Amino acid sequence: MTEVNYLSKSKKSPRQYREDLFTAISVGFFLLLVGILFIINPDLFGSVVDFFKDFKLVDVPNTNIMLPAPQSPQLHLTIYQAARQLSIALGVFQVVILALRFVFPSSWGKRSETVGSFVYWVGASFLIQYFLVESTQWFAFWSTIIILAGVSIIARAVVMAATRI
Repeated sequence: MTEVNYLSKSKKSPRQYREDLFTAISVGFFLLLVGILFIINPDLFGSVVDFFKDFKLVDVPNTNIMLPAPQSPQLHLTIYQAARQLSIALGVFQVVILALRFVFPSSWGKRSETVGSFVYWVGASFLIQYFLVESTQWFAFWSTIIILAGVSIIARAVVMAATRI
């Protein structure tokens, strides 16, 4: 009798099975993407090491606060460009996942989560380009990333609210 209960409890619903597939695809894509970034940016590993070696406590502009940051942020364009490439690819991937969530129906909660992720990754690619690649404003970048996280949560909420109307 316990064997029958064990078997019946281990069965997943079709929706849970689909979500597990979406998770596996997402993790696999992320690992593939990181590998590709290291291939197309051959000096990326050394750049990452140099980036973290450059961290020191620095003054946050217009405050009396010191936080860890690269002492010379303008020297790490390779890292910023790789992060932008990652953000763009993840933003495009969110579009693919959203389409799959309509083809293989997912809950509106998962669809709205994907929309929020899309907003975040596309926004992050813009912010990386503007605040790190073009003008190297380290702390301004992190402030706007926090704002972007809020915007992506609001985008998710808008989709959820629209489905309830």
